[in-house]
Parts: sequence; structure tokens; C-alpha cells
Amino acid sequence: MTELEVNKFEKTQSQIEGLYKEIGILSRKSPNDAVNKFKLKFINQLLIEANNLLTGIYKPLEGFEIFEEDDLPSNSDVTFIFEQYLNCLEKLRGDNVIRTSINAWCWLVDGNESTIKTSAPKKLKN
Repeated sequence: MTELEVNKFEKTQSQIEGLYKEIGILSRKSPNDAVNKFKLKFINQLLIEANNLLTGIYKPLEGFEIFEEDDLPSNSDVTFIFEQYLNCLEKLRGDNVIRTSINAWCWLVDGNESTIKTSAPKKLKN
């Protein structure tokens, strides 16, 4: 990954996590209620950003890109999709970070250890 991709990744992942929490709360209360068009616009923008990062083996779901505006998804639909995206984003992150000699985690940028710090992957590589 490039430094620009790392920055886009961190922004996109944190925004999806935030919306995932918000929609998750709505999903617990009213799982079958449709998401309104205002929210759907931002959900789809984030999915487009994530799709630009999650290519090849990291693509969450074959055949899915964004939600259709004419067929509003339910709260539980959005929660389901965000869960898949968050798992794939974490896989991508886990494959592109390294533990440094001072026992910190940093991103690999252009294949080399960088100074961009991050947390340990949720699932450590063997």
C-alpha cells in the first residue's frame, strides 16, 4: 500500500465503524425499517471508497458494490454488509502491518516498514 492508500484506509475504516455502530443501534430496535435516502447517500459513498481499497482477494461480496437507491435497504441489511466490509478491511490491514523491533505496530508502505503507527491486527498472522 502507498501512504495515500493507508490514509484513505484509516479514514474509510473509521467512518464505516462509526456508521456500523449507529445503524446497529437502529437495527436492534427496528431491524426491518428502511434506511432513509439521506443516510443511504453517505453509506454508498463509504462503500465506494471501501470498494476502491478492497480489490481481489479482499473483495467482501462478489456482485455487491452499493445499495440501490430505488430499493432502500433495511437497517439489518446495512449492518450485515458493514460487518462483511469491516472483516475484509481488517484482513487487508493485518496483511499490511508489521511489528517493529521496538514492539510497536506500523504500516508497511510500498513494502517497507513505515513510521505510521497502528494497532495490532485483530487476528495475528501465524
